[in-house]
Amino acid sequence: MATWAPQKNDTLDALAAEILSFYGVGRSVIAVDGTSNAGTAAFADGLAEAIVRAGHTVFRASESDFRSPEAHPSSAIAYYEGAFDRTGLVAGLVEPFRAGTPFALAAGAEPTTDAQADAVLVVDGVFLNRQELSGLWNYSIFVEKPLAPSSGSEDGAIEVGADEVYLDRVRPRAAAVAIIDNRDPEHPRRVFADAC
Repeated sequence: MATWAPQKNDTLDALAAEILSFYGVGRSVIAVDGTSNAGTAAFADGLAEAIVRAGHTVFRASESDFRSPEAHPSSAIAYYEGAFDRTGLVAGLVEPFRAGTPFALAAGAEPTTDAQADAVLVVDGVFLNRQELSGLWNYSIFVEKPLAPSSGSEDGAIEVGADEVYLDRVRPRAAAVAIIDNRDPEHPRRVFADAC
């Protein structure tokens, strides 16, 4: 028996319409969170395109462009705790974007000031629903895909271990507004989790 799966643009357009119905006026910041193998960057790119199709200016940023310069994580917990410069992400990008002051889309990048009053900032990354960041987002999406086994490299094992730490400590599915099953990136599905 064949199973119906929505086309990527249908899912993205529906999500963009929902976001803009709540946050179409004023600057809004959208988080596209997920584990390291979930395809958050590609999903965030598609969402940004859908928001543009709906008539809004969009800026794209990635947590991976805010890596901690001194961090060389040697364990999953160290990677989870310190691989990314959360202070730089907040102080250099999210807060100034909201305030209408110059903001940088990456650490060390030239600040930009050309955001319109109703612009949308879409940020992708891992660990974005952790408690100290969760209040930043107007809308948060958790993109999920079953964790892949480590590639055999030490870095791969550390990333997978950090994903497990995050899933265990934060329970990002519960923190997100929308959950997307991204096992098939051309047919992502919205998942409605029962919170009862």
